This record gives sequence, C-alpha cells and structure tokens, in this order.
Amino acid sequence: MTGRVDTNTDTNTDTNADSATATATATEAEQARRAVLISADELAELVRGGTAPTLLDVRWALGDPDGRAHYLAGHLPGAVYVDLDTELAAPATSAAGRHPLPRLADLGAAARRWGVSTGRPVVVYDNSGGTAAARAWWLLRWAGVPDVRLLDGALGAWRERGFELATGDERPAPGDIELTGGHLPVLTADGAAALAEGTGGVLLDARAGERYRGEVEPVDPRAGHIPGARSAPTAANLSAGGTILPTDELRDRFGRLGADRATEVGVYCGSGVTAAHEVAALAVAGIAAALYPGSWSAWSADPTRPAATGADPLTSEDVT
Repeated sequence: MTGRVDTNTDTNTDTNADSATATATATEAEQARRAVLISADELAELVRGGTAPTLLDVRWALGDPDGRAHYLAGHLPGAVYVDLDTELAAPATSAAGRHPLPRLADLGAAARRWGVSTGRPVVVYDNSGGTAAARAWWLLRWAGVPDVRLLDGALGAWRERGFELATGDERPAPGDIELTGGHLPVLTADGAAALAEGTGGVLLDARAGERYRGEVEPVDPRAGHIPGARSAPTAANLSAGGTILPTDELRDRFGRLGADRATEVGVYCGSGVTAAHEVAALAVAGIAAALYPGSWSAWSADPTRPAATGADPLTSEDVT
C-alpha cells in the first residue's frame, strides 16, 4: 500500500513538473513573440485608447520607387512615411553594399523627425509582410530603442480587419530620442565567412532560392551565394496571409537549417533589408542572430571573395 502511494506521488510530482515546464516554455515563447510583433487588433486598441505608439510606414520594394505615393493614398492614421533608401541607409558603395547602415547621427536626426521619443513605443509596417519594415525595426533596436515592433500581417492585416486609413501627409511633433548604437550584433564579411564555414555556427541566406542557387541575379555584380551559407528565404517565414508563422513552426524550420538557441547564427540577403526580417523571425523563435549589413551586394562586389552556386551547401557547391 505504502509503496503504491509513493509511486503515485512521484508520478504526480513528475507530471506537475512537466506541466509547469511546458507552461513556462509557452509563456517564454509568447513573450518573445510579443517583443517583436503586434497584431492589428492590439494596435487598434492602443489607438482607440489614446496611447498610440509612433507609427512608421516603410513601404519599399525592389523595382517599385513609389512607396511614398502608396503611403499618401492610404496609411494607418498618424503614421509617418519613412524612405528606406535615403533614411534607413547611407549612400551605396561597392565596399559597403547597396544599403549601408546609416551614420548614427543621421539616423537619430531622422528618428526625431519621425517623432520617435524616449519612452514611447514604435510600431513599423509596410505592405509586404514586414520584409521592408523590418529594416526600421532592426535599425532602431540596434540603435537602442527598446520597444519597437512589427505590425504582424502588415498593412493587409489592418485592412482585413476593416480599420480606417488616412490619406495625405502626416507632420508629427519632433521627437527627443537620442540613439546610441551597437545594441544588436552585426557581422563583417570575414565574420560571415567564418560562420559559413560551419565552425560553431551557421550563416543563413534570406534571398529567394533562385538567387541563392545562382540561377538569376537581377541587381548585384555576381550570381551565387557565400560558400557554406544555407538557403533560408525570408518569404518562407510568412503564412499565406502574410503573418509570421507560429513560433513552433519557425523553430522547426530554423532547426532543420541548423539554427537554434545554442548556435551562433548570422543572416544576410541582397543588401541587408530582408535579412532584417529573418533576424526578426529568428527572434520570435527565441534565437539571437547577427546581421551582415553589406550582404551579397558587398560580398559579390569584392573580387577576392568566392561565390558558390547550387542548391546544397554541404555536397554540391560549385565555388569560383
């Protein structure tokens, strides 16, 4: 009798411990997700309650120079347009790529012009699943703004919920934020190469698969990818509706690519824009990652850097 009672007690204790661990893990995952993303419903509630965050509209896409025109035609009420090419990047150079990181002083002046202020949250969005707005998310977090989130589902989610849009230009009161820089990790070309070699880490290529494989290259000097990097198109982090995938699906995806919380992870893309979205998706999964700002645009412009083609970094790469 006594032995049976003791066994049940141990079993109950183990079950309770497992349940508590699962609850803690779920809570941790939810906190990680909420630190990066905000839903359209949550944002609308803040706006209705009079505590709207600073809203930044970062509509941009390769081959579409009309981001500002799209903004003027319809944006979230109170949102300020942010020009990715001129405000979220320094002028292009062959050494630094098509979208170098802006000077901290220039970024700070722009942020104050957008109305970013100490203690006030920031929400960024675009009309492409967050793949452009993530550049603003990453830069502001890198520059020390603690509460910056992506609108999950982007403008499409806001429209789908039937929330109102505003037209014309917004002129916010100047903000008072002072940026400091260095709050998120970055990679140099040598650092990216070291991760790609697989010595204790993994380097993810966030571009479309055909660019990774070297089948096409629409904008940069050479086709291909950094030898050893693994193809992880950022578009695959999104559901069919344009929202970030559930956390467990992201963890499974990145785990299959060799990226987890025990691994040093780096990310690059064409010019450091969509790679920021991959960093955000990794953060939702609880995985810290460094950004290679120059990305393929800088790497491929350096004739001393090798380029690989093919689909499998482990077995079938052709390196030149």
